[in-house]
Amino acid sequence: MSAGSGVIATTGTVEVIVRNALDRQLLSWADRKGHRDWLDAIRLDQRGRDDVAKARSRATLRGRRQEEHGRVVAELGFGFWRYLVSQRYHASLWVPSLHKAFPGATPDLRARRRDVERRLVNLMLVRNRAAHHEPIHRRDLLADLEDAVELVGWVHPEARAWVGAISALRQIANARPA
Repeated sequence: MSAGSGVIATTGTVEVIVRNALDRQLLSWADRKGHRDWLDAIRLDQRGRDDVAKARSRATLRGRRQEEHGRVVAELGFGFWRYLVSQRYHASLWVPSLHKAFPGATPDLRARRRDVERRLVNLMLVRNRAAHHEPIHRRDLLADLEDAVELVGWVHPEARAWVGAISALRQIANARPA
């Protein structure tokens, strides 16, 4: 497996774990507010609304298929989820809901949000470089792996162990010439 393939596989796994954890919290938040689905209740800026509209369009095959929440969530890209944990949504989403997706992180909610965002930004950067076949050979792939396993460990300790065990990044990084 190449370094790029290892990065894409690892970050893809992290994306799904984080996405599902955030989605669970948003569903709970919407339910407390009396809404069936957070996709209709959440107050997003224009960029976020555009992302949701595109995801809905792709999930329904441009209106030819019934909308299902899970399909729409799966169509929302890594950038959407990273953006959702940004400072912009600290008071409106992070404090009342999203911080609960990372119970294993620091209890300080501001520091927790910054820690989560920093790791998501870093993982998105390396994933995008690998996906676009840009050079990643000088990156510290072990540090990228640590960001990944630490982040999913904040979601659930078993996720940390699982991602650490299945990721090929450690083997790839250790096999590279110095």
